[in-house]
Amino acid sequence: MERLSVLYASALLNLALERNAADEFYAQAILVRDTLQEKDVKRVLLHPQIPVSDKHKLFKTAFEGRVNDDMLGFLYLVAEKNREKYLLPALSQLIEDINRHNNKIKAKVHSAAPYDKKQAETLQVLLSDKLDKQVELDVKVDPSVIGGPYIYADGYYVDWTVKKRLRDMTRSMKEGCSA
Repeated sequence: MERLSVLYASALLNLALERNAADEFYAQAILVRDTLQEKDVKRVLLHPQIPVSDKHKLFKTAFEGRVNDDMLGFLYLVAEKNREKYLLPALSQLIEDINRHNNKIKAKVHSAAPYDKKQAETLQVLLSDKLDKQVELDVKVDPSVIGGPYIYADGYYVDWTVKKRLRDMTRSMKEGCSA
């Protein structure tokens, strides 16, 4: 499954670059992915008893005039080949590939409290300088970390959370007692 999604994304990326329209494809991929992820739409898309013609109507109604002919043709092709389950992963992969092509990454940050604008900008600049890429933050509030951030960006992982420190201290104490 994963391989076909990657192949679809690669073909779309090549088409976008050939047409010099990576930003257009990026925006359209986000629009289509987010629309198709909606619970009711996804149920229709993945239902095996709904005819291809109805799925084409869904795509036409939702996206005609909002996406280019290449993207609409891709959606039709996926439905005709009965490969709808590959569509959302392929679009997510395309978004990731275009970001990589544009030297952009998304950093996942978990913190016990939300970051204010200045904190977020400081972290964004720090990560951009360190990774030599344009970084977009995806900050999630997770009270279970107690304090400090957990950051995952472009294969790098940093865990400065209080939760991890407490876990490390507990393990260290247990190892000290068993010696």
